[in-house]
Parts: sequence; C-alpha cells; structure tokens
Amino acid sequence: MENKILVETSARHIHLSEEHINVLFGEGHQLTVKKELSQPGQFACEEKVTVKGAKGELKMSVLGPARKASQVEVSLTDARSIGVTAPIRESGDIAGSGACTLVGPCGSVELAEGVIAAQRHIHLTPEAAADLGVSDKEIVNVKLCTPRALVFGDVVVRVSDKFAPAMHIDTDEANAAAASGVVYGEIVK
Repeated sequence: MENKILVETSARHIHLSEEHINVLFGEGHQLTVKKELSQPGQFACEEKVTVKGAKGELKMSVLGPARKASQVEVSLTDARSIGVTAPIRESGDIAGSGACTLVGPCGSVELAEGVIAAQRHIHLTPEAAADLGVSDKEIVNVKLCTPRALVFGDVVVRVSDKFAPAMHIDTDEANAAAASGVVYGEIVK
C-alpha cells in the first residue's frame, strides 16, 4: 500500500474549557493525565463528565489539555441514543451545533452549543502530506484495509507540524469497517 496511513478509532469524548473545568471539578482543578494519546500534547484524563440529552445520558472521558471552548464529540448513534443534535463538523467548528448538559462532581454546565460528530480526518505533518501528495483541507477518499474493507469519502486532510500522522474515525465508522487492533488505510483517488 503506497499511501498507507494508520487509522485510529476516536471514541466519544469531551474537551473542556478552563472555565468549565473549574465549574465541573472545582476552582483551580488541574486535569489528571491517565495516558498520552497519539497526537503530541494530547492526553486522556482520569476525569469523566456525564453528558445529558433529552432522552438519556452518557459518561464520557475528558481529553486534555483545556481548550478555548468546550466540545463534546459523539458518534451519530450516541447522539440519537441520548437525544442530542450532533452535526458532522471539523473539530472546533461548534457554532450552531448541538446543546447538552454537562455534569461533574462539583457542578453542572448548560452547554448551548458544542456537540458534534467529528468529520473523519487525517492528521499529517507537512512532510507526510507531501509524501502522500495531499494538502491541508483537501478532501480525499480512504480505503480501510480490514476484513470488511470499506472506502470512506469526505475525509478532510489537516496538516500541521504539531501533528503525528493518523486518520481518525468514530466508533460507528470503525464498526462498519470491522476495524479493530492496528488498522491501516490507503488514500485512493
């Protein structure tokens, strides 16, 4: 596979602003690193938050570090199961997105917007993007090399020298492709 890229499943999670960390976990709380993630500087936290929608709730892992705005990332199945709207968006594009209630051990937050289903995407360094012949914000197709091979369209390429090369899909997408363990995909034209 000439255009091979590691594919990772990004399970439901939440990114919190400093303000919301203080409300949910107490003033001055510092997120506790549980494990480092594949993207440099990103980590899974010991802290969890309950996300409530109109029909139910889900306990979600917090990812750090703190962000400028809180953002809940769910699969479309998760969104339907708890009764929230989750438009498919790139991370950070939360204007007009779904609402929910966040509940932590010290308080709760009414999130007016911030619930999304993350658009499938590939993180690449400038060097890796050049090697693969793609550019920032380009939309590509990626064939997953799994027992249930599947070609995903509408995959956005994101290029930064702060990234480690990897494609991210959600749990619904991973299940559709029977993706588990170490999985690779191939950019196809």
